[in-house]
Amino acid sequence: MVKKKSFDEKYTFLYTPHFPSRVKSKGEYKVLLGIGGNIGDTLRRFEHLFWYFKRSKFVHVVESSPIFKNPAFGYEAQADFYNAVVLIETKLMPRALLRYVLRVEKLFGRKRSFKDAPRTLDIDILFYEDIVMDTKVLTLPHPAWKRRSSVLIPLAAMKNRI
Repeated sequence: MVKKKSFDEKYTFLYTPHFPSRVKSKGEYKVLLGIGGNIGDTLRRFEHLFWYFKRSKFVHVVESSPIFKNPAFGYEAQADFYNAVVLIETKLMPRALLRYVLRVEKLFGRKRSFKDAPRTLDIDILFYEDIVMDTKVLTLPHPAWKRRSSVLIPLAAMKNRI
């Protein structure tokens, strides 16, 4: 069952059985992930991702935001996006976590055709504890998080903070 709360004709929060959710912390490294997608049944895919993470030995879901429906940015000639943020805990170090989330994206049908292209699932590492790094493959915190309503609005709806 999906409940909707619209801000206006462009922006909507969607509430599903697992978005938002909150569970007890295990005390591992805290990481904030941004998830998004706009191809196919994105709400169902988010629910499947939640259960995939719940069964994973690599991540522990602590909290998720409501799902935020918003217009695409960058390449705008595409369907609206669904976005959420998920607070996880992990024992994986940042680069190992990046490899893990890239495998998960691929498992969920992600294909990289061009910058800002439509996608089945996008998983960004927004924050990893208080680590700051800038490498060829990973920049932490995510360099665009402050400019994206797709991150800021769901993050504001969460109870915990990293």
